[in-house]
Amino acid sequence: MTTQVKPLVVVVFVMLLTLSAPAQEHAQAPEVNRLVAALLGDTPLVADLRELCDEIGGRPTGSQANLRAVEWAVQKFRAAGVTAHKEAFMMPRLWLEGASEARVSGDGVAFKPDVVAMPFSTATPKDGLTAPLVDGGRGSEEDFTRLGERAKGAFVLVETEELLDIDGLFREYAEAVAIEARAFAAGVAGVVYMSSRPKGLLYRHNASRGAANQHPMLIMEREEAQRALRLLRAGKRLTLTAKIDVQDGGAYESYNVIGEIKGTEKPEEVVLMGAHLDSWGLGTGANDNGCNVAMLIDIARQMQRLGIRPKRTVRFVLWNGEEQGLVGSWRYTQAHADELDRHVLAGSIDIGSGRITGFFTNGREELLGPVQQALAPVQGLGPFQHINEPIVGTDNYDFMVQGVANLVGNHDPYNYGPNYHAESDTFDKVDLRQLRLNAAIVAALTYGFANMEVTWKRQTREDIQHLIDTTSLRQQMDMFGLYPGWEDGSRGRAPETTAK
Repeated sequence: MTTQVKPLVVVVFVMLLTLSAPAQEHAQAPEVNRLVAALLGDTPLVADLRELCDEIGGRPTGSQANLRAVEWAVQKFRAAGVTAHKEAFMMPRLWLEGASEARVSGDGVAFKPDVVAMPFSTATPKDGLTAPLVDGGRGSEEDFTRLGERAKGAFVLVETEELLDIDGLFREYAEAVAIEARAFAAGVAGVVYMSSRPKGLLYRHNASRGAANQHPMLIMEREEAQRALRLLRAGKRLTLTAKIDVQDGGAYESYNVIGEIKGTEKPEEVVLMGAHLDSWGLGTGANDNGCNVAMLIDIARQMQRLGIRPKRTVRFVLWNGEEQGLVGSWRYTQAHADELDRHVLAGSIDIGSGRITGFFTNGREELLGPVQQALAPVQGLGPFQHINEPIVGTDNYDFMVQGVANLVGNHDPYNYGPNYHAESDTFDKVDLRQLRLNAAIVAALTYGFANMEVTWKRQTREDIQHLIDTTSLRQQMDMFGLYPGWEDGSRGRAPETTAK
């Protein structure tokens, strides 16, 4: 796979982009075109990503690898001449897996499938927890009615469809909320999901109750889970002994990394572009989300190198705690509450290295025109199709419920879904050529918003409630356990606050 674009190709490519964009839409085209050309050339982007993935590896918040990644990112910004610091915040609960194992036995059968603990799974006793293993079907109401009292005190094995794409991923999340509610109501000892990835591939998703979970929760390799279900459906009685060793503790300090290029005319106004630095520890967090961390560092590096100074301050933020409940970006909105009226835009890039096809404008129709305007210098990388629907699941969320204009990059699903949170999310899965093209797109977007006239404002709580009531936003908030925080005012724009 090509890791760089040759300089001559860059020059021709940028000329084509320039000729394809209407002149009146980017009077400052020479400056943004220089930035685009630099990002398409031979920069440290790929080397940075290789370091992050191969040398530091998976980066669960709270781990030593994560702390190394924080220091690494600060130094990358500073080495490029970009002002940078780490900003502390409190994570509500420490959870790191030590090791997990399982043994299935009964009726002359014994085997040891590979398993991993789901985040915030409880630990088992040192010698393990043994309980009947029962067929939970797809975890439907009918399945639990069929099980009846047999579910109580048992490990329930839940069958899954094979994951093929991002739609399937969101279906998994949505279904897990209902499955786990039924399982806990039935008094299960624990829940075991068949891996939705074939060939022994394991991954890690949050339990639906997050840090409030109080049960052992496992993912079992697909082929061995299928074996267990076949045995159960053939009338065999099986037990599962699970040994789950986790480091589980209280609140602790973590860090976001902030790099900043100060604005020349309106330095108090902020255009924020973010990507999360943390990952789960099974793979090396390449497509989720190391590639976009490296991209933002490179955009900042090239802006600084070229002496590009936009009118507004551009803030590049690498979030922590994203995988464990979008905590770092939430804490940022609390720490910077007095600045949020002056946050012109908060962007999030978090769906891998596939081609950016447009942006989610998250119910803010008034952003559609400005996004197109900002992307005019790179419209040759399109076409771009924007989706004016709210999306939950990444670090735009707390800006959305604070009423700040927010965008999320939408990508072709290149290698993303099947490798999501999995052992296979490694450097070799990243589309390095497309990552450079995406850097050009995000740079143009960032530069455009940092210089254009602002025609929108921060939304009131009433505006946000209307968005919740009239779109799929409430359903998504429920999927991630976020609605109670909005309802009680602990997360999002407070009821007594109005836009200025």
